[in-house]
Amino acid sequence: MYAKNVKEKIHDAMMNCEGVSALPHRFGGTEYKLGKREIGHVHGDYLVDIPFPMKIRNEIIEKRSRASSYSAGERMGRRYINNDEDVKKTINLLLKSYDLAAEQLGKRTQIQKH
Repeated sequence: MYAKNVKEKIHDAMMNCEGVSALPHRFGGTEYKLGKREIGHVHGDYLVDIPFPMKIRNEIIEKRSRASSYSAGERMGRRYINNDEDVKKTINLLLKSYDLAAEQLGKRTQIQKH
């Protein structure tokens, strides 16, 4: 069974995160950003690319099961969405990316204040 309204579910989840903006992505779809840092981008109702630092990207790959649809390129993690469970897992990965971006932004803000 294919997931329905994937873009809308992801959009709603991301727009509930403080400071996130939604922009057109240069290769089509929607890109979500916190400040200048990309959280991830969505291509239609079937594919999401999420940037992670290499260490975290590797941890995600190690934890994934063989049935997982998460794969990784050099810089981006790619998640194919086939069903509602994939939507939930993808949103969780996007929220992890958001948390990392928010943490980095907070550190930069503290450094600039000193």
